[in-house]
Formats: sequence, C-alpha cells, structure tokens
Amino acid sequence: MQASQPLHAISSKDTLVFGTDGWRDVIGDKFTVRNVKRAAQAYADYLRAEGHSLVLVGYDTRFNGSMFAKIVAQVLAANDLDVRLASSYIPTPMLSFATKQLGAGGAVMLTASHNPPPYLGFKLKGPYGGTATSDIYKAVDGRTQALDDSSVQSFDVSKHHYEPLNAKDTYFDALAKLVDIDALRSLSGSFVYDAMGGAGCGYLVDFFERYGISLELTPLRNTADPMFYGVNPEPLPQNLASTTAYMASKGKDALFAAVTDGDADRIGVVLPGGTFFNSHQIFAVLLDMLSKKGLSGRVIKTVTTSRIVERLSEKRGLDVVETPVGFKYIVDEMLKGDVLIGGEESGGIGVHGHIPERDGLANTLLLLECVAKTGKGLAELFSNIEQETGWQHAYDRLDLHLSGNHLKNAVLKSLETPPENIANRAVMSVERRDGVKLNLSDNAWVLFRASGTEPVLRIYCEAASSTEVNTILEAANAFVQAHA
Repeated sequence: MQASQPLHAISSKDTLVFGTDGWRDVIGDKFTVRNVKRAAQAYADYLRAEGHSLVLVGYDTRFNGSMFAKIVAQVLAANDLDVRLASSYIPTPMLSFATKQLGAGGAVMLTASHNPPPYLGFKLKGPYGGTATSDIYKAVDGRTQALDDSSVQSFDVSKHHYEPLNAKDTYFDALAKLVDIDALRSLSGSFVYDAMGGAGCGYLVDFFERYGISLELTPLRNTADPMFYGVNPEPLPQNLASTTAYMASKGKDALFAAVTDGDADRIGVVLPGGTFFNSHQIFAVLLDMLSKKGLSGRVIKTVTTSRIVERLSEKRGLDVVETPVGFKYIVDEMLKGDVLIGGEESGGIGVHGHIPERDGLANTLLLLECVAKTGKGLAELFSNIEQETGWQHAYDRLDLHLSGNHLKNAVLKSLETPPENIANRAVMSVERRDGVKLNLSDNAWVLFRASGTEPVLRIYCEAASSTEVNTILEAANAFVQAHA
C-alpha cells in the first residue's frame, strides 16, 4: 500500500475556536475531516514537544464519532506516538481515568458533551486524568491556528497502527473503591437511570451486575442514539419530559432517577413524583456527605453555582474558591491539592479520592450511598441543608438562542454600564469574573454570560423562591431584548 500524500495547502482555512473545554463545531460545517486532522496534528506536535509518547483516543455516541476518532488516532500514530483507541463509545470519565492509570501523556475525546446533536467536539485530557488545563489548551490552540493542511502528517494505516483501549474493568474497580459498595448492596427498592442515548448507555447496568448490587435498576433511553432521542443531551428539565413522566407515574416509589449527559460526565436528578433536583442541590448533598465522613479540603465552585454551597462550607469550616465557568478552572485548583469537592452549575462535579474530573456515573453511585447510609431521600437531605444554612434555594436559567454572535456581544457591551435595578430589586454590586453578575437585594443575583461555542446568551438567577426567580428572569430577558 502506498503512503497517502499530505493534503494540498489551500488559500484559506477555518478558524477553530477552543472554548471553555475544547473545540466544538457543527458536523460537516467546520467539524470536518480536514479540520479534525489539523487539530490532531497540533496535539501531536504538543505531545512530542512535551516528551510524551502514549496517547489515548475515545468518542461518544454522536454521528460519525467512530470515524473521526479513527482519523485522530491515525494522525497521532503517523507522528510516531503510541496510540490506544476505544473500540466503542466510552464515557469521558472512563477515558480520563485510563489516561492517568496507563501513564499516558494525554487523551482526545471526540464529544460535544451537552451541545445539540449536530455538534461534535475535540476535547483534551491531561496526564493527571482530567480536563486539560488552560495552559494545555492555549498551547494546542496556538499550534492549530498556525497549521495549514500541508502541515498534517500523511499516514499509511499499514505502517502506523494503534492498539485497542480496554479500560472498563479498572475504571469499575476504581468506582467500587470510591463508594461504600456494601452500603449500595444493602439498598432495596428501585432506581432509575437515564443515559439520554449517550455514552453512559449500559454502563450502570453492567456495574450493578458485576458488584452484586440487587437494587432494581430501570434503564431509560439506554440505547446509543446520535440524535439523543430528539433532545439536547443535557440533563435539564426541558430535555427530561420522558424521565419526568416516568417518575410521576411508574417511578413514584423509586429512590430517584439519575440522568447523565452525552458523554456521561455530568449528572442531573429527577425525584419520585417528577420533581427536578438540580445540580446545586446535588453538589450540596455530596458536600454534606463527604464532610460528614470526616474528610476536609477546599470547596471549588464556579461563579454560576448556588451560594448555598458557600453557606454550607462556612458551617463546616471549609474554604471556598470561586472560578469562572469551565471545569478546567476547577481542575487548576484540584491540581494544587487539598480539594474536597469541585463543581459547576451544569452538573459537572469532581470529588476527593477520584480523578480530577467530572464523573456522572461516580456521582450517581455517591448519591445512592447518601440514601443508603442516611435512610433519607434526596429531597429530605437537601431540606436539612437549607435548615442548617438558613438559605432558601430556588434557581433557574434562560438560554437565549440569538441570530448571531454580534447580538450577544451587543448585550454584554450594554452591561458595561449596568442598570440600577432588575425587577424592582436594587443592584447592590457587580462581579465580572465570567460574564456580568448583578448581586441584587434580598440575597438574589442574576448573571449574564455568553456561550463560547454557540450564539447563545445564558441568564442565570438565584433567589428565595421559584416565583421570584421567574420574575427576575423575565425582567432580565426584557433587558436583553431591548438591547439586542
């Protein structure tokens, strides 16, 4: 077989934008074979410059994920790197765990996480087994922008091959050590898991069988589906109608329903009866359990996360660090050490004793441990936290899909001079750590933040009741529409 020739240089090239966690674009638009090769070559150059030799590649259930993963593996192998490629879809946290466990220099995960089905992404993992840091992304981003097609290594599959990646057994063993497996075995009744057609499909069923957990597990949307059953694979109420309906009828007696996103690193929960239990509540319950185990360390939260986390941490004598949005900022803190838990509003949570990474499957098992050890449901556990902290929590966000990036930029420009009040609440102070956060009277706040990968402006709000949250969000939306 003759070695293929490098692609011909062209007069122009696409700009690939690396956002808070990698590069994501629409399949067939900017997410093309040509551009994936450029990104893979840039990463190969980075790995070689850092003296790394082993690299892993994985992918989720998105359209043509397997094809793009093979292309990445081929480019990396053509650069004389030792490559291990997942033989099927794989959860992101499993790839992260394997990166650390095998001593790899890094990994590429082909996933767009929670983005809509037309998107795919190129996400990187560091040798420590977690989301790539800002420094890694900057280095790869700079190399990517500098490359043209002629710089991509040609490859001959007969000469440059890759080995299969087998990480399931060791990852499962790590999960079994992270949680109190005996406590999980003591549980009775039923539990629901919704994989949303993503990379978590089948994994919890296998875990329960392997470790003899007799709790009845009902899987929902548990077949891999690149269209994610017609919704965006993000565990938010608007995407969980079928899960909510199940928990309101057949699942009324279940402990809870756990939901993971497209690559299974984020978690959402629906309670018996169909009530959504949001990521802030999950964060607080896990923080509560870990601190009661006698563990300590810093608590890391993004700027969009509820202040009940701060109140609970203060009660337990734990320091809190707030970061911009993006799990890579949490990883930066985790790598410094002495972290008990780190989490973000979108459902990504990392915990002490595991890899510095979000893990929807691990957090699902930890929530089951909370229920097993206390004999209480998640709603009661969170209510106890509200009583302890004196903080009443209600939260929601709006995702405004605009016609172009110029509109979201115009809104943020207008917020350089913030309004004096929102929904008749005085603006007490302004934070600009990430987006524009207006701290309002009576312990409420609203945050305006632009997506780094889509023409979307997100508005986040926390107040003492759902009614107050809705009123503030309506006023914030009116502000946007008046300035867009």
